[in-house]
Amino acid sequence: MIQAETLELLEWQRLCHHLATFATTKLGAVVTRNLPIPQTPSETLELLAQTKEAYQLELQLSSGLSLQGIQDIGDALERVERHGILSGEELLNIATTLAGARQLRRQVDAHEEDVPVLAELVSELRTYPELEQEIHRCIDDRGDVTDRANPKLTDIRIKLKSTRDRIYQILQSILQRKAGAIQEQLITQRGDRFVIPVKAPQKDQVQGIVHDTSAKGGTLYIEPKSTIELNNQLRQLQRREQIEEEAVRQVLSEQIAEVQPDLERLLVIVTTIDLAVSRARYGLWLEANPPTFTNLKIQDETVECVLPSDTDKTRFQNPVTLRQLRHPLLVWQQQNEQGTPVVPIDVTIKPSIRVVAITGPNTGGKTVTLKTIGMAALMAKVGLFIPAREPVELPWFDLVLADIGDEQSIEQSLSTFSGHIRRISRILNAISAVNVETINQSSIPVTHQQLGTDDSEVEPVQNQQEEVEIIEEVDSLETLKAKIKDPEYQVSNTLILLDEIGAGTDPTEGSALATALLQSLADSALLTIATTHFGELKALKYQDERFENSSVEFDEKTLQPTYRLLWGIPGRSNALKIAQRLGLKSEILETAASYLGGSSQDVNDVIAGLEAQRKQQETKAEEASKLLKETERLHQELIRKTALLKEREQALKREQEQAIQETLIQAKGEIAQVIRRLQQGQPKAQDAQKATETLDKIAEQRLPSRKQKPPEKPKFKPKVGDRIRIPSIGQTAEVMNEPDENGQLMVRFGIMKMNVGLAEIESLDGQKAEISTKSKSSDKAKSSKSEATVSEPEKKATVRTSKNTIDLRGKRISEAEIEIDRMLGQMVDFAAIWIIHGKGTGQLRRGVQEFLKNNPLVDRFELATQAEGGAGVTIAYLKE
Repeated sequence: MIQAETLELLEWQRLCHHLATFATTKLGAVVTRNLPIPQTPSETLELLAQTKEAYQLELQLSSGLSLQGIQDIGDALERVERHGILSGEELLNIATTLAGARQLRRQVDAHEEDVPVLAELVSELRTYPELEQEIHRCIDDRGDVTDRANPKLTDIRIKLKSTRDRIYQILQSILQRKAGAIQEQLITQRGDRFVIPVKAPQKDQVQGIVHDTSAKGGTLYIEPKSTIELNNQLRQLQRREQIEEEAVRQVLSEQIAEVQPDLERLLVIVTTIDLAVSRARYGLWLEANPPTFTNLKIQDETVECVLPSDTDKTRFQNPVTLRQLRHPLLVWQQQNEQGTPVVPIDVTIKPSIRVVAITGPNTGGKTVTLKTIGMAALMAKVGLFIPAREPVELPWFDLVLADIGDEQSIEQSLSTFSGHIRRISRILNAISAVNVETINQSSIPVTHQQLGTDDSEVEPVQNQQEEVEIIEEVDSLETLKAKIKDPEYQVSNTLILLDEIGAGTDPTEGSALATALLQSLADSALLTIATTHFGELKALKYQDERFENSSVEFDEKTLQPTYRLLWGIPGRSNALKIAQRLGLKSEILETAASYLGGSSQDVNDVIAGLEAQRKQQETKAEEASKLLKETERLHQELIRKTALLKEREQALKREQEQAIQETLIQAKGEIAQVIRRLQQGQPKAQDAQKATETLDKIAEQRLPSRKQKPPEKPKFKPKVGDRIRIPSIGQTAEVMNEPDENGQLMVRFGIMKMNVGLAEIESLDGQKAEISTKSKSSDKAKSSKSEATVSEPEKKATVRTSKNTIDLRGKRISEAEIEIDRMLGQMVDFAAIWIIHGKGTGQLRRGVQEFLKNNPLVDRFELATQAEGGAGVTIAYLKE
C-alpha cells in the first residue's frame, strides 16, 4: 500500500503517460501507461541493457527501429484458442503483425554484434511467412474474402451480380413507366430487399409489398411483385456467400490456433522491444544518460546487492552522483506546455552518508528536490536513462518510500501531524517486512512456524532430519528475534523521502521526534533524505558522521529562491525576508526581528559566514573557468592561424611550381623551334654549335640562374668532446680528436668509431665545419675533376644530324643489333641517336626496342614525332 502511495506522491503515473507517447504499437502504449516496477536487480539490468541497445540503434538507423504493421492481436489469439472464427480484419492484422515482426528481426540481425541482447530476443521470433501469404491470398486489403480463396465463391458471386443486375433492370423500367406515381427516381434497400419510393396516393399503380413508410407518411417504399422472387434468390445467394466466406475464415483461424503459443510469444517479444525503443527515445528526448548502480555486484552471471560488512556497519560503497539532475515532468512542462526553465540540481552523496537533512526557506524547492531524487531512483529501476550529466551513479533500491505533502483529512479525523505519523508508520512497517525477508533469504533457514507467517513462497522443510538441523542452527525463536534486532540485519536497501519531518505539532516535541526517527532510519535504511525547518536537525551532522546537511539557495538581494541545492551547509529559513517580500507590515517584521537572538542568531550568523565563503569560492571558480575557456579559445585560435599559414605556404609553393612549369614549357617550345631549324637542310657542325649557344641563352633567360648559391651558414671548428651530426648516415656523434692535415677526424657514436672528413660533418644547429687551406686545395682538385665530369654531358648535343642517325630498313634484327651497338660505341658528342626502322609489320621496331631496353648505355627511348618519322623512327637517349 505504501509503495502505491509513494508512486502517487511522486506522480509516477504522469511520467508513464509521457513515456507512452514514444511507443509505436498500441499494446506498447497500454503497457507503458501501466509500467510495472521490477522487483529484482537482474530484471532492472536486463531492461537497462535493452534500453542501451535500442538507444544505439536509434542513433545508427536513420529512422530508428521500425515496428510498423504490428497490431494488438491478443484478443484474436484468445478467441482462436476457444475455437472462435476470426473476422477478415483480425486475420489481416495477424498477417501485418507477422510481416512487421519479420522486418524488425531483419533490422536487429543487421546489427547483431552491436546489440546482443535484442538479437537474442528476436532470435526467438517465429513469423510463419507461409501463413501470412495464405492470409493475403484469401483476404483482401479491406478484410473481405477474395474470390480465389474458394472456387465456389466465384460461381456464387457471378450469380449474385447477375441477379442484382436483373433486379435493377426491372426496377428501372418501373420507374420510367410509372414516373407519375414515383416520389423520386431512386432504387434503395429496406431489409436487404430492393424497393422504390412511391407516392402514397398512387400506391395502387405499383403492385407489391410495402416495406417502409416515410416519416410524414407521404412516401411508401414498395417491393414490386415482379422482383419478389428475384429478391428471394438474391437473399439465398448472399447466405451461401456468407457460409463459404465463413468456411475460409474458419480454416485460417484453425491454422492460427495451431501456432497460437508462438504468436503469443511473438507479441511479447515485439512489445518488449517496443518498450525498449520507447525508453530509448524518451532518453534521447530528455538528453539523459544511463545509470550505474553502485551497490550491485555481478559475478558468474548473478547479481547481488552489496550489504554492510561486519567490520564497518555504518559505511556502504553506495555513492550517489547525480550532477545537473532535472525533473522529467518539469522538462516536459517546459518543452510542451511553455513552462518555466528547469533549474538543475547537483546531488552528490558520499558512501558513508545515510541521512541527508535538507533545510532552507519555504518555496525554495525542497519538496521538488525530494521528488526529483525519488523519480530518478524509480526511472533507474525500470531501465530508463536519467536526465543528468555523466557519470550517473546511484544505488539500486528494493523500495522507494515517501511521505510528501499533507495527509490532513476531516472525514478520517486526521490532522497534519496525524497524517504524517500514520504514513511514516507504514514506511517503518514496510522496512521491517523487507528486513525479515532479507534474513529469510540470505541469513539462516527458518520454517513458517518460526517466523509466525504462512508465506507460501517460503520453501517448506523437506523432512524431519532437515527440521532438526534447522532448529539446531537457530536454537529458538528468541535467537532469530535477536538477529533481527542486530543493526547489520536491520539495514534495508530502501530509499526514504520525508517532507517536513516532525511538522504539525509542538516544535520542541516535533524536533525531538524527528531526531529520534532519523537516527533510527540511519540504522535501518540505506538512504534517507528529509526536509526540515528544525535547527536541531542541522547539528546532527556534527554528532554523527552518517548525517549530511544540504540547503536550497536563497538570493538575499532579490529575495527570491534560486532553486539550487547546496551541500555541506545548512540553510536558513529566511522567514522574515520572505514575509517582507510577500508584503507583511514592516513594524511587525521589526518586532519579530527583536525577538530573535541568542544561539539561534549566532547559528544564523555562522551559516551566513559559510554561505559568504562558498559564494566567494564559487566566484573564484567561475573566474578560473572563464580564464581556462579563454586560454582554450586562444589555443584554438593559434592552431587555426598556424593551419592557415601552412595552407598559405603550400599555396605559394604550388604557385611557384606552376610558374616554373610554365617557364619550362616556354623554354621547351623555343628549343623545339631551334631543333626544327636545324632539321631543315643538311646540318653542319657550325649549325650545331650555333644551336648550342642559342640553347644556353634560352637557359639563362628561362631557367633559374645556376650561378646563384645558397647563403653559406656560419662555420665552426669541431673540438674534442663536441657533439656533431653526420648527415650522410643520419647519426649524431662525439668528436674523439682534432682534425689532421687532410681534414680527417675520428668520431664515435654508440660503440662504433669511424674516420670522417670535415666536409661530411656539421654542428647540431646545421653549421658547416671550417676546412683548412690544405684540405681546400685537395677538395678543389677533386671538385675541378668532378666539375669536368659534370660539365661534359652539358656539351653533348641532342640535335639530329647525319652522324647520330642510322637507317636499318630492310635489315634483320640480328644485323640491326650489331649496327646499333657499333654506333653506340661511337656516340661521344651526342646525347641521343635516331634509329630509322620503318613501320612495316612492326617486327623490326619491336626487336630494336627490345635491344635498347636491355642495353646499359641507353637511358630511355621513345618514338619520334610525326615530323621526324613517327612510328617509323625510335629516338634512344644515352646515359651520361
